[in-house]
Amino acid sequence: QVQLVESGGGLVQAGGSLTLSCAASGSIFSINFMGWYRQAPGRQRELVARVLSGGSTVYAESVEGRFTCSRDNAKNMVALQMNSLKPEDAAVYYCNAAIVDKSGRYSSLWGQGTQVTVSS
Repeated sequence: QVQLVESGGGLVQAGGSLTLSCAASGSIFSINFMGWYRQAPGRQRELVARVLSGGSTVYAESVEGRFTCSRDNAKNMVALQMNSLKPEDAAVYYCNAAIVDKSGRYSSLWGQGTQVTVSS
């Protein structure tokens, strides 16, 4: 069984920084992409950033230049460094990864979610 475990998040003042981390564990054969989504109350879940297996990264326009998504392939981890946080960045952040396990089964997995609160 493969799972994603997130850490980080919390309360920060506007303009501050936070780092989220996510580790994939279990019977992993390969990981395609790893990244982060977020969902604010009353809104749809949206892509924040995603790192593909080749290393290229895609960011939402709203976080471009402020957030950095990085991946450690050796550790099956992905991190999201968030700088210059704004109140509108407040949401539950979810790690997401496309994983093939050692049985050959492909899954798009989600972490449990971590709350990011930004005070103005």
